[in-house]
Amino acid sequence: MASTTLRGAAPARAGLAPQNGVLRSSSKPCAGMMLKTVRKVGLPSLRVRASVASSPQKQTPIVKSGDEVRIAVLGASGYTGAEIVRLLANHPQFHIKVMTADRKAGEQFGSVFPHLITQDLPNLVAVKDADFSDVDAVFCCLPHGTTQEIIKGLPRQLKIVDLSADFRLRDINEYAEWYGHSHRAPELQEEAVYGLTEVLRDEIRNARLVANPGCYPTSIQLPLVPLIKAKLIKLNNIIIDAKSGVTGAGRGAKEANLYTEIAEGIHAYGVTSHRHVPEIEQGLSDAAESKVTISFTPNLICMKRGMQSTINVEMASGVTANDLYEHLKSTYEGEEFVKLLHGSNVPHTRHVVGSNYCFMNVFEDRIPGRAKIISVIDNLVKGASGQAVQNLNLMMGLPENMGLQYQPLFP
Repeated sequence: MASTTLRGAAPARAGLAPQNGVLRSSSKPCAGMMLKTVRKVGLPSLRVRASVASSPQKQTPIVKSGDEVRIAVLGASGYTGAEIVRLLANHPQFHIKVMTADRKAGEQFGSVFPHLITQDLPNLVAVKDADFSDVDAVFCCLPHGTTQEIIKGLPRQLKIVDLSADFRLRDINEYAEWYGHSHRAPELQEEAVYGLTEVLRDEIRNARLVANPGCYPTSIQLPLVPLIKAKLIKLNNIIIDAKSGVTGAGRGAKEANLYTEIAEGIHAYGVTSHRHVPEIEQGLSDAAESKVTISFTPNLICMKRGMQSTINVEMASGVTANDLYEHLKSTYEGEEFVKLLHGSNVPHTRHVVGSNYCFMNVFEDRIPGRAKIISVIDNLVKGASGQAVQNLNLMMGLPENMGLQYQPLFP
């Protein structure tokens, strides 16, 4: 089977002189880019799942089956960057050409993450030395607050999925309030699309820059947005208790994350002030078409990965917990990665480890008129890198589940 490689239309080295990559093959134009034919072995067949949460739209595919999409991973030495690499090892069309990690520049990726030593990858370079002339799309896995200026300097033809919080909040004044500094790329914020895939699929398809959601907001909005849109729950008195594995805090050395600080215990943090609060409220308010305020308490728990959100809601008059369940089941019936468990089965984080799934279930509370919704994800996959791959698949016109059909790892 012949495959093709996307060619960027403009030279692209961030802040440096452009350098053009070369492949020996014939070129042909496609959708404003140049495609170069290379040989690739047969690819697995994949099916596209239609969304029932966001209405489908016709789109001319940017990439055809067999086209190679050349990827840059910025911030590859962090947990989300490493998870991108792990997921792309199973992706038939996304291939990594550039990897950056300023503190690890010059090192082989396999020496930073030995579990991925089998992958044929470029050496790590500093962001300032990255050559984007041979790149079609970027996963930006850099720390919050560092991404805006870097993305502002990237070539305009690149498709970008940003895993930081830098473009999630539409209101740049609200961003400044919660993140402690003014927005450094307000013009880009205007074009950024929030990447909650199952809810905003149509907008993501046509986006150039996608702000990948946070882990807590993903686990919370997936169950709540459909219920709020259907007016099945009241908007006041939404109480959320959420728990995250330690990888949610990133790979940087922090005293609070030392083994002796977190072992054999659980502790709340960011009480009334967690930065995911405005992101969650933004999505819920959009669904309600009015301001929604939540009570949210995040907790750090002594495990490597995983996230559970327990959401307490007050139901609208005449609505039962079974009504909530049936509506969520109907909403996500055609979805690949969001599943309602059967009967009284309780979602556990161990059910989704290593996968792009979100499992949830609804339970009637002992307090009349109230219900509990439990939602679990792997914070590094559906809560970060997996959803990022899902979004870039959409942006490139590829099947949404491509490279993401990993089953959960259990036991």
